[in-house]
Amino acid sequence: MAAAAEAPDSNPLSVLGDALEAAAQSIGDARADASESAKAAAQKVKSGVSTGAYHTAYGLSFGVVFAAVFLKELLPEDNALRRGFEDGAEAAIDAVASRRVVREPEPEEPEDAEEAPAPKPKARKVVIKPRKPAA
Repeated sequence: MAAAAEAPDSNPLSVLGDALEAAAQSIGDARADASESAKAAAQKVKSGVSTGAYHTAYGLSFGVVFAAVFLKELLPEDNALRRGFEDGAEAAIDAVASRRVVREPEPEEPEDAEEAPAPKPKARKVVIKPRKPAA
């Protein structure tokens, strides 16, 4: 009776081998799926962080510049604080423009030449605007 319950090709070792093969295949498939999912998640996180950094920088820049311009416009024209805002803004624009200028390379001096003091940097031209008479 026990012989009738067993199938003729049900070898316990082959069943175990088939189960191990199926498990290994499932693990390999899961690893590949997890790797693809991790790459997709990393791209989404990178995109989210980049977008967040952009919006943070934009908001900070907008807030600082808007507040300064708003305050400047509220002040009377002959106010020292307003003139300071205006002159500071112009100086910042000049500083950025001077950094963008491509400087010509200086000619190399021979190594045996005596050390001469370094040339002084060019002085920045300061323009003082005349005050408008108070009304």
